[in-house]
Amino acid sequence: MTKKIEQKDMSFIDHLEELRWHLIRSIIAILIISVVVFLFKSFIFDTVIFGPKRSDFITYEGFCKLSELLGLGQRMCIEPSEFVIQSINAQDQFLSHIKVALTLGFIFAFPYILWEIWQFIKPGLYDNEKKYTRGIVFFGSLLFLTGVAFGYFILAPFSINFFASYKVSEQVVNQFSLASYVSIVSTVILAAGIMFELPMIVYMLSKIGIVSPDMMRSYRKHAFVIILMIAAIITPADVWTQVLVTIPVYFLYEISVFISARVYKPV
Repeated sequence: MTKKIEQKDMSFIDHLEELRWHLIRSIIAILIISVVVFLFKSFIFDTVIFGPKRSDFITYEGFCKLSELLGLGQRMCIEPSEFVIQSINAQDQFLSHIKVALTLGFIFAFPYILWEIWQFIKPGLYDNEKKYTRGIVFFGSLLFLTGVAFGYFILAPFSINFFASYKVSEQVVNQFSLASYVSIVSTVILAAGIMFELPMIVYMLSKIGIVSPDMMRSYRKHAFVIILMIAAIITPADVWTQVLVTIPVYFLYEISVFISARVYKPV
């Protein structure tokens, strides 16, 4: 196995300097997209962020149509709970606006960020390793964006409705602060996006011999418990919502076992 020489030997300081510029370019990309998002606050908040709060949200309509197709009538139709979103502190609206802009900036810039990371790692790989990692930026970005879509269209609506409908007493009226609402939506979306990166992470670890298919099979039950715990953390204490998280993530785990078996190289 011979290593392709693409550049002269670099010192540790040189590598840090190169990494710094990759990080700087990634941060600039996030900030540029965040500024653009910041300028379209009406659309971003009224249509995107507050979408799961409206009864005409695509997820609710989709479940209702699916229910009719399955001959279940209106059983799967979801009527979102009504609640008021209010700004508690003077700076809440401005800070929430910035948080949403940065979150969306990171999401939309993720393919570029992944490409920058890959450009830093790529020179240190052998020629055959580069061959097996073709398309890593594309598939990594696809998995992340799929997870984000899953979090936004599935997890966020169920999480919001659970908290909106949960009451300890009829004397208590649910009124969410803008900051808490934005926190729920952004946390669920980003967590789902990161979890969907599992096959890509396993692929990389298997290539360098850290993770093996036998190990993943032997710890299958442990992995299932961990997935349940993660689902409980990022979703409300609602069994149905936790099942919606657990099933696709465990499916990704099984796909990861298959991927590991195909690419695993013992050290």
